[in-house]
Amino acid sequence: MRPVAVLVGLPGAGKSTVGRLMAQRLGVGFRDTDEDIEERTGRSVAQIFAAYGEGRFRELEQAAVRIALAEHEGVLALGGGAVVDPVTRGLLAGGPVVHVDAEVPEVLGRRQGVAGRPLLAGNASARLRSLAAQRAPFYREVARVTVPTRNRSAAQVTRAALLALSLHPAR
Repeated sequence: MRPVAVLVGLPGAGKSTVGRLMAQRLGVGFRDTDEDIEERTGRSVAQIFAAYGEGRFRELEQAAVRIALAEHEGVLALGGGAVVDPVTRGLLAGGPVVHVDAEVPEVLGRRQGVAGRPLLAGNASARLRSLAAQRAPFYREVARVTVPTRNRSAAQVTRAALLALSLHPAR
């Protein structure tokens, strides 16, 4: 595994925000597998879900994670459901994985927390609670460290993640 840090967590947990801050502080690049998929397919994640379903999206996601882990040397953010795939969990095993641990009410309270997320369509609260319960064991399995976001700014979460992984900001 090449990345200096890989971020996992619920949709809307703040993985991309924290990942960009971590990358900036470390002086390395940032990559997001959802953005990789969108760039490769020319469609948004929501469009892929609508046109091809979750199964096809997960296939694309597994390939994107595999490529990013092999190529990217900076900070990598994975889609919230990437850890559901056992192959992906195997690829993450033993790596510098940070679980950005946001609670459901916190995600729901964020403007960008649920907007445009296909798996949260309809009753976002109920869907997010269900996803959190299903995915929690997978996040725990792959994470070297867990950083709670409750009552913390993105900068504070970033500092905690860097410290937990013993990563030092570039000068």
